[in-house]
Amino acid sequence: MIMRNRLILLCLLCGLVAPATAQVSIGIGLPNVSIGINLQTYPQLVRVPDYPVYYAPQLRSNYFFYDGMYWIYQDDRWYASAWFNGPWGIVAPEVLPVYLLRVPVRYYRRPPEYFRGWQPDAPPRWGQHWGNEWEQRRAGWDRWDRRSAPAPAPLPTYQRKYSGDRYPHLEQQQELQGRNYRYQPQDPVVRGHYDARWAQGAHPPQKERENVQRPPANQPQPQMRGPSAQQSEQPRQRAAPPQQRAPETHRAEAGAQGKGAPQDSRHAQGSDQKKDGEKGDDHRK
Repeated sequence: MIMRNRLILLCLLCGLVAPATAQVSIGIGLPNVSIGINLQTYPQLVRVPDYPVYYAPQLRSNYFFYDGMYWIYQDDRWYASAWFNGPWGIVAPEVLPVYLLRVPVRYYRRPPEYFRGWQPDAPPRWGQHWGNEWEQRRAGWDRWDRRSAPAPAPLPTYQRKYSGDRYPHLEQQQELQGRNYRYQPQDPVVRGHYDARWAQGAHPPQKERENVQRPPANQPQPQMRGPSAQQSEQPRQRAAPPQQRAPETHRAEAGAQGKGAPQDSRHAQGSDQKKDGEKGDDHRK
């Protein structure tokens, strides 16, 4: 048991050994994940021949640059960042850009154990490693015409000035990127990662800004103008309030009484004539 603990401790100490350009750090940056790599200076990036991808030959990391973002493959996971030292975000194998999948094995400066025996000039056997389901979803990823490969994106070399203690936080990174690096990712997959990356910055998303500009619920709505507004107001003009309908009701009742008055007078006149006739009969008797 003691020997086993010593071996574990020895492995941990060996893992802490790194060159001067890539010192290990426990926590890189929030709000994303920590991958244990902390670059004190901007790395040297060299283009992979015939690929729109750069790699870092002086780092003991599988470090790449493609379409305006940095990429690292470590512990069977891919990570992406818009700045050379993170913070990093996890990228699922199902949505990884195809040109990163196609990078030959020889350009992985720290290849994992399962790369052994694979051809150095061929891409890793991702289908064999990640399984048939991944292979079916990413069918055709290893078939392409090298002549149709896009041009590599320009390197954001302005970031060389922001190393060590001057390395900016996430909110500052977005501002500096917009000021010094006008390139926008061309790959739709990379563009999705790029937009999601900056959505975590200080500026709220577009939908939230639109919601802020809306008036409160209790604020009266502006009056409509034009024919539609006049049509909507016409029913209200025809419908008079109850107070204005009251005189019409009285006139209707008065008219009803007026119609009934002549009938009552004729009925009274007939009664008087009947009484006069009876008086005349009595007199003749």
